[in-house]
Amino acid sequence: MGKSVAESIELAGVAALAAGVVGACGALVLLGLRGASVGTQVAAVTLSAVLAVGVGALAAAYAMFISAADLSSLAVIVVAAGWVGVVCAVALGRQVARASRLLGVRARRIGEEGSPDVPPPERPPTRELAQLAEELDATAARLEESRRRERALDAARRELVAWVSHDLRTPLAGIRAITEALEDGIASDPQTVTRYLGTLRRESDRLAALVDDLFELSRIHAGAVELSLEAASLADLVSDAIAAADPVAAAKGVRLGGRLRDAPPALPLSTPEFARVLRNLLDNAIRETPPDGAVCVEAGIEDGRAFVAVADSCGGIPDDDLPRVFDTAFRGRRARTPAAEGGGGLGLAIAHGIVAAHHGDLTVTNTGPGCRFTVHLPLPS
Repeated sequence: MGKSVAESIELAGVAALAAGVVGACGALVLLGLRGASVGTQVAAVTLSAVLAVGVGALAAAYAMFISAADLSSLAVIVVAAGWVGVVCAVALGRQVARASRLLGVRARRIGEEGSPDVPPPERPPTRELAQLAEELDATAARLEESRRRERALDAARRELVAWVSHDLRTPLAGIRAITEALEDGIASDPQTVTRYLGTLRRESDRLAALVDDLFELSRIHAGAVELSLEAASLADLVSDAIAAADPVAAAKGVRLGGRLRDAPPALPLSTPEFARVLRNLLDNAIRETPPDGAVCVEAGIEDGRAFVAVADSCGGIPDDDLPRVFDTAFRGRRARTPAAEGGGGLGLAIAHGIVAAHHGDLTVTNTGPGCRFTVHLPLPS
């Protein structure tokens, strides 16, 4: 005969009360395990749930006044099922603890240099923890990439300081020697004094140009380049740059020429800054081209963008050096004392930064008897 609704509610209340008492005890135990491992806490939660179900079932059976034999049988069943639950709880706790240890390994890899080069530890067994592990691995890779960039910047900074120190020392030594000679009266005839004064002016110009380059480079690195854009003719800028560089090329015996291909429309350019780009590229090409060599400047439209290309006869750049050509103070493997008209190895880095500020790109390739520097600029909409 089925039980009435009231009896069913009474049994449910007895079972719920007994299970609630066990659950409350389990909560207190869990509170005491706050410093324990996550595996231990998971095992405690699962064990509390198993005990709550078992105690609730026994309490309900006792309330139904079943026979002692039946109650003993139910107790055996509950204990057996409880042991299975305990084993499952321990296994689950160990699995979660292992997953947390794997996450700990990944977290430690974030602070270790070179960690992306080491194979990652085993994937955690649960989906959520596996996703968290992937995020940690991605964070470690990004951090290592930042470290590599920082090391590269630090190396470039040290190289810049070394080169600039050298380039400052050379003209300063000449200025000091000349001023001492003038002060001591060693140079007294008008011709010698005039020659010394000319040397002082040239060395002062070198120092002023180097300081100007350093200031411009610092603005580029700080992202503080302010461009005053206006419609400008690329052909006119190239023509003016060639005309300005022609006397320097002629003095060295370098042939300098240019040609226009598919004249681009007026481009939004900051004329002084872009003129500096052309000047730096031409100065570099003429400096690196031997006498009787040639430098050719070409401008026009290519692949839907305006371009300016400066090709020289320098003999090419080693393939290993190509990626570093635009690095600050990089002068390649042919380390040398710069000529009087040479800069501090900053011209190409400055040109690269100014072109980037115009939303263009500056690239270099080896071609023919030398290399070719190409500036690409977006056409106006």
